[in-house]
Amino acid sequence: MACPLSWATLIIWPGSTRRSGPIPPVNHITPVIVAVVKVNKKKQIYWVEINRPESNNAIDFEVMDMLEQILDEIEKNGSTRVLVMSGAGHRFFASGGNIKAFAELKTAEEGRQMAERMTAILHRLETGRFWSIASINGEVYGGGCELLLAFDFSIASKTATFAFSQASLGLPPAWGGITRLVERVGRSRALEWLGSNQVLTSEDAVNSGLINKLSITSELRRNTWEWALELARVEPDLIEELKIGTLRVLDRTREASFESELDRFAHFWATAQHHKKVAEFLKRSRR
Repeated sequence: MACPLSWATLIIWPGSTRRSGPIPPVNHITPVIVAVVKVNKKKQIYWVEINRPESNNAIDFEVMDMLEQILDEIEKNGSTRVLVMSGAGHRFFASGGNIKAFAELKTAEEGRQMAERMTAILHRLETGRFWSIASINGEVYGGGCELLLAFDFSIASKTATFAFSQASLGLPPAWGGITRLVERVGRSRALEWLGSNQVLTSEDAVNSGLINKLSITSELRRNTWEWALELARVEPDLIEELKIGTLRVLDRTREASFESELDRFAHFWATAQHHKKVAEFLKRSRR
C-alpha cells in the first residue's frame, strides 16, 4: 500500500513564542517564513516531519513550539492512534539540539530550562494515548538519539547511522537519554556509546535493540505507513494501558509488577470492548 503523504504545512510566526490552544486550520495560516514542521493526518495516523534540512533537522525553540502544539492537538482530539515522525531530506532524521540557537544560553539555569522543556515534550510522547514510530531516514546524532528513544517503535533505513555525540561538547545527555538508553540496551553498552562518540550502523542499532526494524531506503515510508496502519487497529484506552503498564514495570519490583498486571488485566477483562471482541471471535469461529 502506498503511503498517502500530502503535506499540510504548519508555520511559526516571526518572533512567536509558545501559543496556547489548538493548531489553527492550515488554510487560515499565511506562510511567513519557512515551515519548521510538516504534518499529514489520515486514517487516525498523524505523520510529522521535522523540516529543517538546512540545519540537519536540529531541534530549536521553534521546533519545540510546534511539537508542543501538535501534542496539544492530538491530546485534544483523542482520535489519533499513531504518531509518526521523520526528518526532511535524505541525510538526517534529527541532529539533536541546535548548537547555534542554544549558544546564547550561558547559565546552568538557562540550560536546565531548555532541557526541562524538551524533556517534558518527550515525556508526553512516551506516555500519550497513541503509538509513536520514529521513521529514521538518515543520520541521528546527540539529542536526535534521545528523541528516538522516547518513541515506542522505530524503523530505520539501512543506510542510517547513530551516535550519542553529546560528550564531544563536554555534555551528558540532557533529555532523559541516559535513563532511556540504559533501559533499552543495558548499562555497559550505554557507557560505551556515551563515552566513545562511536558511530553505529543500522545493523548495530537493530542488533542491540536500539531500534526495532530496518528497511531499504526506497521503501522506508511505505513500510512505516503499513506498520502504522497495523498499530492503529488498537483502541486508545488499551494503547495507554500497555504503554503505562510497561513503564510501570521499570519502577517496581517484579512481584509488584506481576500484581499490577493482574489488577489491570482484570479491569480490561470486564470492559464492554473486550466482551464485544470475544463475541465477534466466537461468531467467526462458528462459521
